[in-house]
Amino acid sequence: MNIQQLRYLNEVARCNLNISEAAAALYTSQPGVSKQIRLLEEELGIDIFVRNGKRLVAVTDPGREVLDIARRVLQETENLKHVGREFKQQESGTLTIATTHTQARYALPEVVRAFTRAYPEVKLGLHQGNPTQIAEQVLSGEADIGIATESLALYEALVTLPCYEWHHCVVTPPDHPLLKEKRLTLKKLAQYPIITYDFAFTGRNKINQAFSEAGIMPNIALTAIDADVIKTYVELGLGVGIVAQMAFVPERDNGLRMIDAGHLITPSTTRIAIRKNQYLRGFGYHFIELFAPHLTRDVVSRALHLTQ
Repeated sequence: MNIQQLRYLNEVARCNLNISEAAAALYTSQPGVSKQIRLLEEELGIDIFVRNGKRLVAVTDPGREVLDIARRVLQETENLKHVGREFKQQESGTLTIATTHTQARYALPEVVRAFTRAYPEVKLGLHQGNPTQIAEQVLSGEADIGIATESLALYEALVTLPCYEWHHCVVTPPDHPLLKEKRLTLKKLAQYPIITYDFAFTGRNKINQAFSEAGIMPNIALTAIDADVIKTYVELGLGVGIVAQMAFVPERDNGLRMIDAGHLITPSTTRIAIRKNQYLRGFGYHFIELFAPHLTRDVVSRALHLTQ
């Protein structure tokens, strides 16, 4: 048994049992991958895959256990490399953050500026996507840290920690009738076309929940994946917007007005996510602490340790 066999095994599983695709990803031959998997099965005395002729069609019950162990071994092997790099090059390397547009645009700029000043030799990457894409990037190792709203906590293979709570607000043109209301209600809001986030983004489920619990059907006229697009269409007079309150910046959004909606919609929580058993370098811990000061290295390290 060797690490190469485990890599072949893991890649075949990742490629949905397509040996040709796995071989291409590994820059090797299809017969070579098949042979190594056969040798591993013979050594273990079990079939890892169900076969139909030369084609793999399913993973056996013991095969699932082997795959889980193989992934952990490969992860720990990668962690060993990280340990070496940590002590040889403590101030250089790469850090990739997967996050939503709202976080990247409104919550992270000052954090990124402080981080790049502290670690000028670290290459920082920001990948934007919806919460599902963010979770998948962290799980696959494409990203080191994920930052998004609640749905990250649904993935058992991720360690997630709360960063901060935030509220929604309503944005309107400067002369909109809603601005005359002493206290905004969902009933009043529902009288106008609403422009808000796509269902996969930024607390949209909390918006739906608020209207549903009030027994009101909102007129969702348009959805978008980021607040800037929503605000653009509000300025065009196509409706009123519901966005994260952090996304309204008075000095920039002087063509709009904001109404607090914290009393109408349950607050949302931004969380960071790290893959279980992941080795996080020192500057990764520092990035998290810059973003959420209560998440010190000790707090995050203990959370990761408790899941191992």
